[in-house]
Amino acid sequence: MPCEGCMERDNVSTGATMEFLLLGFSELLCLRVLLFLVLLIVHLVTLAGNTMIFMAVVLEPSRPPMLFFLCQLSAIELCYTLVIVPKALLSLAVADGSTISFLGCAAQMHLFVALGGAECFLLAAMSYDRYLAICQPLRYAAVMSQGLCLRLALWGGLGAFAVALGLTAAVFRLPFCQSRRIIDHFFCDVPAVLHLACTQSYTPELPLLAACLLLLLLPFLLILASYACIAVALLGVASSVRRGKAFCTCISHLAITFLHYGCATFIYIRPKSSYSPARDKVVSLVYTNITPLMYPLIYSLKNKEIRGILRKMLRRKKIAHVN
Repeated sequence: MPCEGCMERDNVSTGATMEFLLLGFSELLCLRVLLFLVLLIVHLVTLAGNTMIFMAVVLEPSRPPMLFFLCQLSAIELCYTLVIVPKALLSLAVADGSTISFLGCAAQMHLFVALGGAECFLLAAMSYDRYLAICQPLRYAAVMSQGLCLRLALWGGLGAFAVALGLTAAVFRLPFCQSRRIIDHFFCDVPAVLHLACTQSYTPELPLLAACLLLLLLPFLLILASYACIAVALLGVASSVRRGKAFCTCISHLAITFLHYGCATFIYIRPKSSYSPARDKVVSLVYTNITPLMYPLIYSLKNKEIRGILRKMLRRKKIAHVN
């Protein structure tokens, strides 16, 4: 049963006028300025790094499949940070937190979940690319065509968008108490908004569980299957040098997969009773700010094709400056 004073969801005007208060890091009064500056610097560096990789790949005339996926990954990370970080910076700039409308909160949650899910499917597509390159090198060029890459990216994005839309609709159809419209977070994350629901049952968690199965578990199983086949193939290679070279092509992708799934699993695959606002904010801060910063660093340092493209870009820029 909903608690006394809950918002009625069939009231059309409620969604247009209702607001949530994002507390952000209002408890850290002494560290607010420092945290704001650190977050702003990290945000700007993240935007610069992902934009550089995105533009480098777009301007490259010949793009192998992995570079196409890296371009899409950088685009997702750019949108990802732009959806979350500006509101987080605003909550740090305002002493008592920042407000967000009902529709704005729903849009932020939908975009956040959709982009995170699209990234999961993209990581699965990248693992399939590594599987073909290592296990079936002779068929790689024929199978991993530009058309297949586009279809994988399109279907992954559309699937994530649809699942995120269903989850967001299910969450915002719940009754919210008048006295509990304060979100102890710096953005409209699913567990934080679910914590405001005026219900004691576990029914509201079922859409989140279904979304986790589709957006987290399904791509993760596909990634595991790809790397299981890669491991079996590498065990049959006699030369340790060849095994090392093949494994080196997977290190960057594995590092990003562990970063992405480690934080996402900690936040979303757990019961509502274990919700901790302070702990979630710290993990989400890493998830939404540090990992997008790490992605371009990992790939620019580990991927020789990206390094070569960036060197060519800098060389062209230097020549243009001299001319």
